[in-house]
Amino acid sequence: MQLTAHQIGVLLEGTVEGNPEVAVNQLSKIEEARLGSLSFLANTKYEQYVYTSQASVIIVNDDFIPTQSVHATLIRVKNSYSAFSILLEKYDEMIKSNKIGIEQFSFIHPTAKLGKDVYIGSFAYIGSDVRIGDGSKIYPNTYVADNVTIGKNVTLYAGVKVYFNCEIGDKSIVHSGAIIGADGFGFVPDGEGSYRKVSQIGNVIVEENVEIGSNTTVDRATMGSTIIRKGVKLDNLIQIAHNVEIGANTVIAAQTGISGSTKIGENCVIGGQVGIVGHITIANGSNIGAKSGVNNSIKEENMSWNGVPLGTYRESLKVQVVMKRLPELEKRIQELEKIIKDSVK
Repeated sequence: MQLTAHQIGVLLEGTVEGNPEVAVNQLSKIEEARLGSLSFLANTKYEQYVYTSQASVIIVNDDFIPTQSVHATLIRVKNSYSAFSILLEKYDEMIKSNKIGIEQFSFIHPTAKLGKDVYIGSFAYIGSDVRIGDGSKIYPNTYVADNVTIGKNVTLYAGVKVYFNCEIGDKSIVHSGAIIGADGFGFVPDGEGSYRKVSQIGNVIVEENVEIGSNTTVDRATMGSTIIRKGVKLDNLIQIAHNVEIGANTVIAAQTGISGSTKIGENCVIGGQVGIVGHITIANGSNIGAKSGVNNSIKEENMSWNGVPLGTYRESLKVQVVMKRLPELEKRIQELEKIIKDSVK
C-alpha cells in the first residue's frame, strides 16, 4: 500500500507541513525508519529521532515545536499515538480483507448458518445450529461448538475453542489458544474425602468490540451467564471464573485471576498478576496496581488501589517506605531495649 502525506492528512484530519506529495509504503518505529516509512512521535523521550530519522513522514502532536531542522514531512494531529493506531488498524484490516471463503478440510455442520464474506480456515470445526455473522473470520484449527452465536466481523484466531451455547458479539477478537465457555470450577465435597462435580449449565456472553488475549480462559456460568461487556480488553493468560461479570471498557493485564461471581464495574484498569476473590463487587473506574490482592468489595468509584493487603495507592506507598526501613527500626528497638534494661539495673 502506498499513500501520500496529503492522503494520510485527510484520513487523520491533520495538517501537513512539508511536501504533501511525498509517498510512504510502510509503517516503522521512529528510531528504525527509512525512506518511504511513516512514523510517529508520541513520547518526548524519542524527540531526538525526529531530527535524524530517515522517515519520509512523521505524525506529531499539534503542540510539537521542533528545536532543530526536520527533513521529514510532518502531519500535525491532536493525538499522534491515537492517529498512528488508526493507521495500524487500517493496515491490519487490509491484510485480513483477503480472507474469504471455506478452505479444504474444514467441517461445517449442515444446520450451521454462515453470513456473507465469512472465512473458515482448514481443520476448523463448526457445530450444529451455529450462527456466524457477515465478515467474520474463523482461522484454522478453531473449534466452534453447537448452538454458538458469533456476530459480524468477529475474528477467532487459530486454535480458539468456543464451547456450546456461548455468544460472541460484533467486531470482537479472540486470540489463539483462548477458551471461551469451559466448565467453571464447581465441586462439592461428597463426605467421603472426594469431590462431586457440579454441572455447569450456563454460558458465556461476550459483547461487541471485546478483545481476548492468547491462552486466556473465560469459564461458563454454573447457571445464567458469565458476561464480558462491550469494549472490554483482556490480555494474555487471564482466568475469568464462572458467573463473573466485567463491566464495559474495563482493561485487565496478563496473569490476573478473577474468582467466581465477582462483579467488576465499568472503565476499570487492573494490572498484571492481580488476584481477586469471589462474590465481591469492584466499583466503576477502579484502578488496581499489579500484583495486588483484592479480598473485599471496593465501593468507592474512581479510586486507585495497590498492594497486599489492598489499600489506597497513597497508603501503599507509605507502607513500602516503612518496610524499607524495617532493619533500621529493628536495630533502634534493640538499642532502646538495651537502654531500658540497663536503666532498670
